[in-house]
Amino acid sequence: MLELDWAFFSVAGPAVMFAGVSKGGFGSGAAFAGASILALVVEPGLALGVMLPMLMLIDVATLGPYWRKWRWPETRLLILGALPGVVLGAALYRMADADVFRVLIGVISLAFVAWQVGRARGWIAATSRPLGQGAGAVAGLVAGFTSFVSHAGGPPAAVYLLSRGMTKTEYQASTVLLFWVINVAKFVPYAFLGMFTLQTGLANLALAPFALAGAWIGVKAHRLVPERAFFALTYVLLVVTGVKLIWDGLT
Repeated sequence: MLELDWAFFSVAGPAVMFAGVSKGGFGSGAAFAGASILALVVEPGLALGVMLPMLMLIDVATLGPYWRKWRWPETRLLILGALPGVVLGAALYRMADADVFRVLIGVISLAFVAWQVGRARGWIAATSRPLGQGAGAVAGLVAGFTSFVSHAGGPPAAVYLLSRGMTKTEYQASTVLLFWVINVAKFVPYAFLGMFTLQTGLANLALAPFALAGAWIGVKAHRLVPERAFFALTYVLLVVTGVKLIWDGLT
């Protein structure tokens, strides 16, 4: 049972708002942490069920500001890879060990940031090419799967998109569209797995203002933060996300 008391809302409110800020302005890289924080006070499956409608609400709220500002070829490739990943996640949800994937994605996230820092400082020669279509399809597949099992699809998508030389708005808009599609695709399987209850629905109604406020703050922050600072912050979020994923996977 989900107890809708002050203890729940004192954790759930900030968690949902954090997800809104991350998804609304900073590429969804750390939005998964909302479900992880929520899982501190409720059973993990219920945490996923509470968060998905909130993530979908944030997606709807942020689609307008970023409409058609995405880089379509890269986003389409990620979507095409992500949909089979969602199907795989639904098929294996009750038997798959998501911790292995958390550790893998965490390591990839940290390695990518280390690579970018090394290139910026001249430690690594800047001769590498942007990740190709094969890498994009794999990133989409992993993003779809990890998004289904833990709402943690941001890092693999970010690794691919950030390698493609996008502006901050192209990158942000691409993640908004990608995860809108992924979250819509996740809804029916979540329902069949019993993740939605009357209590989660009531919780969603109460938490909706937190989601919308977070999305609004994220969009405003995106417009105010300079491009260089934006990507620096995105890399910081990737590091935090990567470390948290590795920690979750090993503990």
